[in-house]
Amino acid sequence: MTARAASRERYSFGNLEEILELPDLIAIQRESFSWLMTEGLARTFRDISPISDYSETLRLELEFDPDDEELHPPPKFTVDDCKEKDMTYSAPIFVRARFLNAGTGEIKEQIVFMGDFPMMTEKGTFIINGTERVVVSQLVRSPGVIFQPGERYRLRNLAKYQLVTGTIHPYRGEWIEFDVEQKPRKEITAGVRVARKRRLPLFTLLRALGYDEENHPGFLERFVEHFDFLAEQWEKQGHLAPTRDDSLIEIYKRVRPGDPATAETARSYFENSFFSGRRYDLSRVGRHKLNRKLGPEFDFLEQTLGLEIERPDPDQSLLSPCEMLAAATYLLNLAKGVPGYRLDDQDHFANRRIRSVGELIQNQVRIGLSRMERQVRERMTTQDVEAITPQTLINIRPVVASIKEFFGTSQLSQFMDQVNSLSGLTHRRRLSALGPGGLSRERAGFEVRDVHFSHYGRMCPIETPEGPNIGLIGGLASFARVNEFGFIESPYRLVPDAVITEKKGEEKTVRSVVDHLVERGKEIVEVPDGSKIVYLSADEEEDYVIAQANAPTDADGRFVNPRVLVRRSPQAASLEDLKVQLEREVFFGATTEISFVPPDEVHLMDISPKQIVSVATALIPFLEHDDANRALMGANMQRQAVPLVRTEAPYIGTGVEGRAARDAADMVIASANGTVVEVDGDRIVLDYANRGPTEIPLRKFERSNQDTCISQKPLVRRGDKVSAGDVLADGPSTDHGELALGKNLLVAFMSWEGYNFEDAIILSDRLVRDDVLTSIHIHEHEIDARDTKLGSEEITRDIPNLSDDILADLDHRGIIRVGAEVGPGDVLVGKVTPKGETELTPEERLLRAIFGEKAREVRDTSLKVPHGESGKVIDVKVFDRDDPNAGELPPGVNQLVRVYVAQNRKISVGDKLAGRHGNKGVISRILPIEDMPFTADGTPVDIILNPLGVPSRMNVGQVLEAHLGYCARYGWEIEGKRVGGEPIRGIERKTRTVTPPAVHVATPVFDGATWDERDLAQGKPTIVDILTNLNPEGPEGRRLINIDGKQTLYNGRTGEPYDNPVTTGHVYMMKLAHLVDDKIHARSTGPYSMITQQPLGGKAQFGGQRFGEMEVWALEAYGAAFCLQELLTVKSDDVLGRAKAYEAIVKGENVPDPGIPESFKVLIKEMQSLCINVEVLSAAGEHIEMRELDEESLRTVEALGIDLQRPERGSDEDDLARAARR
Repeated sequence: MTARAASRERYSFGNLEEILELPDLIAIQRESFSWLMTEGLARTFRDISPISDYSETLRLELEFDPDDEELHPPPKFTVDDCKEKDMTYSAPIFVRARFLNAGTGEIKEQIVFMGDFPMMTEKGTFIINGTERVVVSQLVRSPGVIFQPGERYRLRNLAKYQLVTGTIHPYRGEWIEFDVEQKPRKEITAGVRVARKRRLPLFTLLRALGYDEENHPGFLERFVEHFDFLAEQWEKQGHLAPTRDDSLIEIYKRVRPGDPATAETARSYFENSFFSGRRYDLSRVGRHKLNRKLGPEFDFLEQTLGLEIERPDPDQSLLSPCEMLAAATYLLNLAKGVPGYRLDDQDHFANRRIRSVGELIQNQVRIGLSRMERQVRERMTTQDVEAITPQTLINIRPVVASIKEFFGTSQLSQFMDQVNSLSGLTHRRRLSALGPGGLSRERAGFEVRDVHFSHYGRMCPIETPEGPNIGLIGGLASFARVNEFGFIESPYRLVPDAVITEKKGEEKTVRSVVDHLVERGKEIVEVPDGSKIVYLSADEEEDYVIAQANAPTDADGRFVNPRVLVRRSPQAASLEDLKVQLEREVFFGATTEISFVPPDEVHLMDISPKQIVSVATALIPFLEHDDANRALMGANMQRQAVPLVRTEAPYIGTGVEGRAARDAADMVIASANGTVVEVDGDRIVLDYANRGPTEIPLRKFERSNQDTCISQKPLVRRGDKVSAGDVLADGPSTDHGELALGKNLLVAFMSWEGYNFEDAIILSDRLVRDDVLTSIHIHEHEIDARDTKLGSEEITRDIPNLSDDILADLDHRGIIRVGAEVGPGDVLVGKVTPKGETELTPEERLLRAIFGEKAREVRDTSLKVPHGESGKVIDVKVFDRDDPNAGELPPGVNQLVRVYVAQNRKISVGDKLAGRHGNKGVISRILPIEDMPFTADGTPVDIILNPLGVPSRMNVGQVLEAHLGYCARYGWEIEGKRVGGEPIRGIERKTRTVTPPAVHVATPVFDGATWDERDLAQGKPTIVDILTNLNPEGPEGRRLINIDGKQTLYNGRTGEPYDNPVTTGHVYMMKLAHLVDDKIHARSTGPYSMITQQPLGGKAQFGGQRFGEMEVWALEAYGAAFCLQELLTVKSDDVLGRAKAYEAIVKGENVPDPGIPESFKVLIKEMQSLCINVEVLSAAGEHIEMRELDEESLRTVEALGIDLQRPERGSDEDDLARAARR
């Protein structure tokens, strides 16, 4: 037997051949970090080097060679060590530093340590202080030049039209914004804003760039002559700032008002701001965008305006004066309405790029190095030149702090989502427009969030959060990749013999599309079936006509139909259209044009129907039948499914399950061919053909970031032959190498005594009894023993005032034994803390001298199981300061103990279940199996869903899934072709917890099974065909289901059939992480706020339930005066009253009358702070003294176990945020 038998084959309904396999799904993380280590870091050190002192005599050069192992040794600890000991998985980085003294010619060279650098794990994550984190890729505005329609705005009751605007955005540095505007019935003017300051005439900038009379005689006159609509502005403003120096001073005055402006300072400012690498950087991306946009404009400048220009170097990262001029002429040509000039759309993916992990970390290192550079300069001037060495100059603290700050606090370094394998995978593929240098959710408008046509094949239109971040956070599409410039590319298939027609003026030339692509530097890849594939970014795609992946083709890949449905990019609106749109105050930007064209006009085809969606969305079967809003919920809720004790792959998949599970990196996969020598629950020993026996440890019952259980189960047996890439062991949410997030349940769409009103769900208790929906959750409890001012804390079994029964499960150290069952309030780790002491009496001093320190008073500060939690202790970890293997403990901590408690959570009322189509609900009732409706052969259904949840939600995919799931369960035979094995029927089926279907099915998105539309070309059956030819479900060949997918069900209580047939089938349902055990909460007494003395709020603080203003009105309306008084005093903030009431209840006496609430005292204090004297009088007019809490009352309260001293804290969300930060 080979391990391949373990991987599952699915019967696919897909009609299209997959010509390209899904790429490595976490390549976006791995490749970016790999670029950082091989190129990015070396480039950053090159940019900062050399560092010179102010007199340019001393120089420090830094060089990092990624290939030199001496400079870049491997990490010191393994990933598992770092997780266990709360360390960062990192490797030391060294640089070769050279110090040169130009005065003496002396050179000193040293290898200098630059700090520990966090390294990426094989899974594409980082381990920071023991927790797994992910750096999310950021979507930002691309540097370059962008031309947009202007705004219409009012300024001091003066209406203005900004006709068009153009902005040069650098990667780093000041913006330059050009605009053309017109006031009503006034002339058109061209202006420019430097560094977002007040507007200047365009002529001022041109002269400052050197295009004045002195350097280029007559140029400005020719310029105005060509752009004749500027003639009036030239007449009025042409004589202002006539020389280059005057223009520079004018710009300087706008940018730095108040500073004395001289020609020298103005020139220095202008040169440093735009033409110096220290302050200005276009980056490779900005240079690429500028060359593409403004390249043709240089020809216009030379030919039409007769200007000799020095073109910029293709690799230079600085602006050149001619590019500013070219941007201005492009804008004016747009305003003039010259054909061929196009407006840009800032939301188009040609103008938005990805900053991945590597670039984000590189920027952080650059910030650290620039801070270090300042310190190096200072040290060069203050230290003795003779004694200087590179080591004494370099202070690595700013660099280390900068990296630490990024990984610890940046919005883009996130606590990894580890609920299940899919949630980790999608987290690594997430794209966020938020974060430093990005958008903020308050300022992001509708346009930025909306789906854009350029997202096609690049960012998923479905997967995005609901709520304030909608549209700002997305998922990378399944086939997309990021190119060297950070733009997202999507793959396309070349149509055989396709040609493209190019127009140059009146001339037309016809060329092959392959030549056209090769000329543009595109790489064309040939795949095994002979098809040619090319990856294109959003702006490159615009020149081609593209057909859908499912356009019918023959064996040679040529189109069958006379007209083919295609999409192509339109040309931008002309300025006249623009003016009309501005009048109406509407501008919708460009959009794709969808039309039918003859086959010879088509250039490219999509590669697969699922290339437009992300991995999570591609896992939804029958996605094409679901409303987008519900599909969004379905994609998001799959990430919240908790891994179950017995995993089960869906009967109805989409074919993506295997690849998603593999790239999530939670399974064990063979790295080469070999033979399995030994297998048990904890390890697999594999004899590799190329390197001999290797032991592979399995992860068992580890806690994830979200407290779910990570455990691996072997799939192979001794003696199995395995090949490279075979799955050896399943992960927490996989089954036979496929993603398995839930269970296949027999569902009936019917109402049942109103219990499934409003999306509520009714379950059979079989699911509880057989642990079908049971999950394991592991909680970590931590305590440390510190040095305090009064002495050291001690972890011990000797705890005051606790009986031996309570301490029975603690070992001699005072730590709970592994395997103990614990409940709320049980001691996990015994700890005592020294109490504050008063002056000792002579007798006490004598006792202390005789018995030693043990007589000292201590209080119990043991670690106890929190309220509402229970389970079994599965692991204990103890770290001592004296132990060399314990890692670094925080300062002042002598010992640290972690206890892991595992909880078996069966499904219960209040838990949330969901399908893959956004059909979610809360369990309202768990019925005995005998009360559930049953089919004609006596099989009770597992779950009852409300049929009203389907039509209004428009997620019909769930009904088709139910039908096809039922078919997959029994298999079928059409025209002698049998699909699936022999189904399990009758009694045998009822005694099994997991029932394998006759066949597992794949119905790919947008290319799956249909209800009754037959595809003649492929001959795949429809669901109606299958229902007609289904294998008999009941014993003796009895058919139960009709061809409409419905069958007669019988009432479990009376045994009578229901009036109408009911839709019944197998649906994949997931148990979500919103479990009732985490949410249910009750309190009698507990902590109170220090200020108001009212109970705290929220489960995390063990708080009370707020009885607010409106609730008070309700009780007032009923006249329930005593209830209300009790709620507002004893149950809230009457400190003495609640202590007395508690005492009376304990002693069995009548509860005394309430006193004065604390909030009343706070009100009096507030008024006294406003110098208003307030007296409290009784009904008889006598003065009542407001008594403060005395020592005796406080002691009484403490003896009753009421905690008054707990400080006020935030909500549950704050608690989660704190955990994430830790």
